[in-house]
Amino acid sequence: MAATTGLVFAMLFIAFDMLLLMESGQMVITTQVDNPLPHEIDCEKACDARCRLSSRQKICKRACGTCCARCQCVPPGTSGNYDVCPCYANMTTHGGRHKCP
Repeated sequence: MAATTGLVFAMLFIAFDMLLLMESGQMVITTQVDNPLPHEIDCEKACDARCRLSSRQKICKRACGTCCARCQCVPPGTSGNYDVCPCYANMTTHGGRHKCP
C-alpha cells in the first residue's frame, strides 16, 4: 500500500510539473511599443495643406476631410504619396473613381 501511495504522489508531482511547464511555454511577454502616429490627426489642417494648390479647394477639402475622418491619415504633399496611407488611396466613389484627392 505504501508503494502505491508513493507512486500516486510521484505521478501527481510529475503531472503538476508538466502542467507548469506547459503553462510557462504558453506565456507571452508583451512590450508596449509607442505608436509613432497619433491616434487622431487634425484633419482640417492636414486637408488645408493637401488642397492648397487645388483649383477647387472647397470640393477638395470636403473629400479630403471625409477620407481623413475614415482613415485618420492624409498623405503628405499636394498630390500623390498614396503609399503612405493605403486606406486613403483605396477609397473610391460609387463610380469607381478615387474619392480622396
